[in-house]
Order: sequence, then C-alpha cells, then structure tokens
Amino acid sequence: MISPESFKQLVGEWAKICNVEIKEIHLRKMKNKWASCSSRGRLTFDPAILQQSKDERKKIIVHELLHLKYPNHGKMFRALLNAYTADKEID
Repeated sequence: MISPESFKQLVGEWAKICNVEIKEIHLRKMKNKWASCSSRGRLTFDPAILQQSKDERKKIIVHELLHLKYPNHGKMFRALLNAYTADKEID
C-alpha cells in the first residue's frame, strides 16, 4: 500500500517522464473505473488504486497521463503505453 501523498508524488514523477502537464490530482471513489482525466489536466483516481501492486499502479497512472496527449487508444497510445510500462522503474 502507498500513502495518498506518495501516490500523488509518483503521478507527478511519471508526468515528467511522459512529458505532460497536470493541473490537479484527486482521489475519489469511482464506480466503474480506476481513473479518469480531463483535457485540462485534471486526474482523478479511485482510492483503491493505493492498494494495488506497484506494477498495476504504474500501468494505470501512465494510461491516464498518455490520454492527455492521445485521447483515444490508437496505435501511438498503445505503443507509448507499452514502452513506458515495460522498462521504466520508479518506486
């Protein structure tokens, strides 16, 4: 498990790696998904993500951050998601 503060710091670190700008990070109970993002840079994560494994958190974080560049799940989105989650390690 990771603390909310550490999680938000981790999201910020990944934002730098992915070269995207985030405005806000929120933790709020969500019914049907792990996270969402707005085109204005607001990221919202379900607090249950704090209890996921490090690898699972990384995939969810990077997925949402890449949506700030690519709003769909096209080829470029998938290629970058695979590239970032395959070899980058941040604790």
